[in-house]
Amino acid sequence: MKKDRNKESIPMKDALSNYFKAMGMEDKINETRLLSQWGDIMGEAIAKRTEDLYIKDEKLFIRVNSSVIRDELQQQKAEIVKKLNTIAGRKIISEIFLK
Repeated sequence: MKKDRNKESIPMKDALSNYFKAMGMEDKINETRLLSQWGDIMGEAIAKRTEDLYIKDEKLFIRVNSSVIRDELQQQKAEIVKKLNTIAGRKIISEIFLK
């Protein structure tokens, strides 16, 4: 006979999310997810001209190899922060620093 499944089972996604949250790793995972999606979020033209992306203490640091793109990103900082936090579903980025 088949055993009844645990009636209190939860989806794997929820179990992992709860585990990462309990371990204090949820923010780091969200940061990594955002950085890996940078090209999809910002577009190919910007992704090709940005490098060395990293997040530290809610600050996104971006090295840009084009002065034109740097100026464009500088003007759009607030919109980019809002967009990234919306995608993450919570506040992950508070400031952007361009190099």
